[in-house]
Amino acid sequence: MSGKDVKNQSVEDKELVVEEQQEQTEAEQFVEELSEEQAKIVELEAALEEAEAKAAENMDLALRTKAEAENIRRRSENEVSNARKYAIEKFAAELLAVVDSIEQGLQSSSESEEAQAIQEGMQLTLNMTLSTLEKFGVEQLNPLGEVFDPQLHEAMTMVPSPEHESNTVMDVFQKGYSLNGRLIRPARVVVAQ
Repeated sequence: MSGKDVKNQSVEDKELVVEEQQEQTEAEQFVEELSEEQAKIVELEAALEEAEAKAAENMDLALRTKAEAENIRRRSENEVSNARKYAIEKFAAELLAVVDSIEQGLQSSSESEEAQAIQEGMQLTLNMTLSTLEKFGVEQLNPLGEVFDPQLHEAMTMVPSPEHESNTVMDVFQKGYSLNGRLIRPARVVVAQ
């Protein structure tokens, strides 16, 4: 090899080294760009997962809020309905004392015409009062002869009786009343033993 060839060879070697260095630099830049892109992808994936978790949390909160609002609406409707159904409960309970007095007055007997006229008037008054109470949902409970029910009756006493079955109402001291199915006053009764 001549000196010129060696010089050319050395220039070619240098050019190859420079090309290799450029390729290595480009490869390093590519790797850096690639790792920056991967880092960005990882960062975006993490942000996406966080956003999905937040969306799921908000969806759950929205569903719970909707269910709670529905429950409040139903409760309010029930309360309004009950307020309408039982609005006269206190008034009816107070009026029952008047009904009891009229019934007791009718039990007294008198022979005179004047007393009989008064009793007829009292009977009409009692019928009108009970009719009016029925219009507003007040129902009279007269359990004579029925089986004793502690939820509807109050036992004043228990008496042995061979004529009546055990645990049967023999006599009624005071009739009971209910308003739209809700007990206002239990019937006070004598129960067979």
